Amino acid sequence: MRRGIFIAVAVVLVAAVAVASYYYLAIRPAQPTTTTPAYAEKIVIGVTDKVTDLDPSNAYDFFTWEVLTNIMDGLVKYKPGTDQLVPGIAANWSVSADGSEWVFKLRNNVYFCDGRQVTAQDVVRSVKRVMKIQGDPSWLVTEFVDDVVALDNFTVKFKLKTPASYFLALAATPPYFPVSPNYPDDKIVSDATWGGAGPYCIKDFKRDEYIVLEANPYYYGEKPMTKTVVIKFYRDATSLRLALENGEVDIAWRTLRPQDYVALGSNPNFVVESIPGSFIRYIIVNTKMSPVDNVLVRRAIAAALNRSEIAERVFFGTMTPLYSLVPAGMWSHIDAFKDAYGPGPNLTLARELLRQAGYSESNKLKLELWYTPTHYGDTEADVATLIKSQLEATGLIQVEVKSAEWATYVDNARNGRMMLSLFGWYPDYIDPDDFLSPFLLSTANKWTGSGYANSTVDNLLREAMVKTSQSEREALYVQVQRILAEDAPFIPLLQGNLMVVHSKNVHGVEIGPPMLMPYYTIYKTTG
Repeated sequence: MRRGIFIAVAVVLVAAVAVASYYYLAIRPAQPTTTTPAYAEKIVIGVTDKVTDLDPSNAYDFFTWEVLTNIMDGLVKYKPGTDQLVPGIAANWSVSADGSEWVFKLRNNVYFCDGRQVTAQDVVRSVKRVMKIQGDPSWLVTEFVDDVVALDNFTVKFKLKTPASYFLALAATPPYFPVSPNYPDDKIVSDATWGGAGPYCIKDFKRDEYIVLEANPYYYGEKPMTKTVVIKFYRDATSLRLALENGEVDIAWRTLRPQDYVALGSNPNFVVESIPGSFIRYIIVNTKMSPVDNVLVRRAIAAALNRSEIAERVFFGTMTPLYSLVPAGMWSHIDAFKDAYGPGPNLTLARELLRQAGYSESNKLKLELWYTPTHYGDTEADVATLIKSQLEATGLIQVEVKSAEWATYVDNARNGRMMLSLFGWYPDYIDPDDFLSPFLLSTANKWTGSGYANSTVDNLLREAMVKTSQSEREALYVQVQRILAEDAPFIPLLQGNLMVVHSKNVHGVEIGPPMLMPYYTIYKTTG
């Protein structure tokens, strides 16, 4: 994708230079012309998603993290379009021989949107703020960091509880971002517009309607390709597609319906791009709520599911069945649920488990299945309806489907109010641990509302954190996945790519394995 764009741009530039040279030498040698392309000053991105908290102490969802990574910068960050970590506000860093201490040397030319210089004290305050507030993503800090101190105005030292081979990737996540001093030390500010020291500043924000971003005039890095980025929020895929076709938005991003991508792919006015990655879908099971507190019930649900049917009927084959939380293709992945229950559906096994749990045709298992109607796209109601049908095919289950908008849905999850709930996951950091610890580590999974705690799993995950050998870590993660299938507190469903559609004159869409869109690389040609 990116290579093709770069080659095309290169060809245009070479041709332009040749024309300009001829013009200069042969026609008007005294008046050379410029061939600098004309770029639009504004890009409009349309989404059906929502932001939760514009505060990295509590934001823990994909789209809000995307916004945060464009209005803030971390000590390190991902090079656009790749999983390569490069310097951010830290010019360089070092780690002790035993891996327990990391020292970051900050640049001295980093500024917040109001022009105040970013210092080591700002980094320390921001990280300790996350630790104090104890919001949803705080485990990314508290599980690893024992203390963080400023050695001088531009040097920060992290002392870890135990060495973690992937700490640098953790440092690239929003809980480590320095935030504006305007953020209070002990309070979440969900509609904060102060931001951090990223390439963009929030100029205007009206929740669920729009966000207007302006290029940060003090940004230490390369100037964003587009001065103004407007994000518009749409109620559903139909209205988003109409806005794209009417020219109201330049980019349709998360989420159109699968059939929309097929139709728009044949329209010469648009480009449809598929971004391969580790996006997964799964069911969270509240292990503290009856009747799913019974492991036999959870196993029966896992056995009854038909993942292939969901992938084909709802997603037109753009997603594939998944049998673990660790995505297929990532090292340590095993098909743990397929090994335990078969590819599905295994209705015979499901009925056997349900009867063992005391259920029958005259005493059916009653379940509540929740979904959120816009965050994962318009298909979510279809997914919930199909899962209801699959579970009820056992003849021993009765399912009530419920829904809530994203902000309420997240709050319901945090507080354990939902029995079964549909969720998706985009990586915080590119490592198998990120698909296991956030869900299964008892000190990290409060945000899920699953209530799951298994001391054996906790010990295995913590042991894997400190191992430096990939083969040793892999063996531990395989054990964890086997237990995951046995306990079934989370039931994996699907894995798939992300899709983005944009006008043909939009370029520089650089979405890499972290699957967050950097707005500062995007530009639109005019004329």
